[in-house]
Amino acid sequence: MRIGVLEDDLAQQELYKLWFASAQHSCKCYGTSRAFLEALGKETFDILILDWMLPDSSGETSLKWIRENIGWEVPVIFVTGRDSELDIVNVLRAGADDYVVKPAKYLELLARIESLGRRIKPPTVVQLGAYEINQDLRQIRVNGKEVELTQKEFELACYLFQNHGKLLSRVHLLEKLWGLNANVDTRTVDTHVSRIRRKLGIAPENGWQIIPVYGYGYRIERVDTSKEKGR
Repeated sequence: MRIGVLEDDLAQQELYKLWFASAQHSCKCYGTSRAFLEALGKETFDILILDWMLPDSSGETSLKWIRENIGWEVPVIFVTGRDSELDIVNVLRAGADDYVVKPAKYLELLARIESLGRRIKPPTVVQLGAYEINQDLRQIRVNGKEVELTQKEFELACYLFQNHGKLLSRVHLLEKLWGLNANVDTRTVDTHVSRIRRKLGIAPENGWQIIPVYGYGYRIERVDTSKEKGR
């Protein structure tokens, strides 16, 4: 999962990064409410972790902004030194999903994150620039036009888009999409990546590109089309 953290203590930030990396989660930390909320306008996270006292604002104020501007889908956990019953009740009523009093315990915090993660229901239809992914219909449209894909091509495209920005190894993709004991080799991944790149037109002009990493795997990432046009 992608975890966004609002925490001004640098030592606590480093601890979070270590903890979450060990559990195969990615993590980005922000030391001010302003930087955090600006990031939320540009990036998506699966779970948010908020401290209460920040240099420029409060976690409570940030929570209010999140619920008004991002919505109620993304789970929010408060991890803070404030432990009064009134604070806990007020924040939960304001829209937090969980509350942990510092010092947080490694295994307990991971368990709470995973518990909330299981409740996350992916949206049926996701719009990613030129690409519209409909999970229920197992359909991908590019600039409004449906593209015919095999089941594995659809699953691979969805998995890459869901994990955009992450470097995914061929072995990982094989295990996730073909199964641990699949009787196929890594060239199968290369073939399917080539097919979806061609069929879906995954290229800078459509706002995305697939970057191959020699001897390892692939990463799909957004392209700033305004810069491309300005060249």
